[in-house]
Amino acid sequence: MTTMSETDTPILSVSGLQKSFADNHVLKDMKLDVAKGEAITIIGTSGCGKSLFFKCLQDLIAPDRGTIKINGQNLRDMSTQKRKEYENSRSVLFQYGGLFDSLKVWENICFLQTNLNELSKTEARQVAVEKLAIVGLPADVCDLYPGDLSGGMQKRVGFARAIANDPEILFLDEPTAGLDPIMSNEISRFIAESVSALGATTISISSDLNTVERISDRVAMIHDGRIEWDGPTDRLYSSGNDCVHQFVNKLADGPITVGI
Repeated sequence: MTTMSETDTPILSVSGLQKSFADNHVLKDMKLDVAKGEAITIIGTSGCGKSLFFKCLQDLIAPDRGTIKINGQNLRDMSTQKRKEYENSRSVLFQYGGLFDSLKVWENICFLQTNLNELSKTEARQVAVEKLAIVGLPADVCDLYPGDLSGGMQKRVGFARAIANDPEILFLDEPTAGLDPIMSNEISRFIAESVSALGATTISISSDLNTVERISDRVAMIHDGRIEWDGPTDRLYSSGNDCVHQFVNKLADGPITVGI
C-alpha cells in the first residue's frame, strides 16, 4: 500500500470542488488527495455524484468551483501542451468495455497509438500481444473481433487497451459490472496484480464491495456532495462512520435516505 508523507506532492489533489445543475447541487465541497502509486476506490449510493466526480477528474466535465491539481499543477491553468501530456498519461477502463465492434482486438487495444501514428501496424500488434499476455489472454485473440469474445474476455481486452500506453493514472469505471461472481473475482485479481506491476495510480468507482476490497488500498465514500469517509480498505467494515456502516451492511435504516 502506498502512503504519502506530509512533504510528498500528491499525484492528484482536489480541493473545494463544486458542481451544480440548476438548483441541483451535486458536488458541494469535494476534497481528496491521492498519492502516486495508490489504488483508491470511490463508493456511494446511486445518484450521489461519484460518476460526475469521476468525469471531473478526467477533465471531461469542468467543475463550477474548486481546483484539481495533477502533480501540483492546477488542471484549469495548464497550457495546451501540459493538458495534452495529462491526457496522454492517463487511461480509462470503461464500464462496458467500449470496444469497437468493427475492429479486431489488436486494433482496439492500440486504437489511439495507431491513429496518432505513434506505432506502425506491426508494432501495434506486438504491443497488443504483450498487453493481452498481462491479462491472461493468448496472442491469437488479437485477430478476433469483440463479438467473438465472452463478457469476461471483453473486459480483459478493455483493460489491455487501458494499459496500452503504460498510464501514470488509470481510471476504472465499475470494472466488474455485469460479470458473474467467479469472473468478477478473476478480473479483480488480475487488475490488482497488473496495476501493482505497472506502478500506476488507480482511481476507481465501484458498487461491488468484493471488488472494492480486492483492488483498493483505500476507499472514499461520497455522501451529500462531500467525501463522508476516507480510509484504508481494511477498515471499511469498522469505519466508525454511520453512513459507511449503513452502506456496506446494506441497511435500510440510517442517515442515508434514497428516493424511489
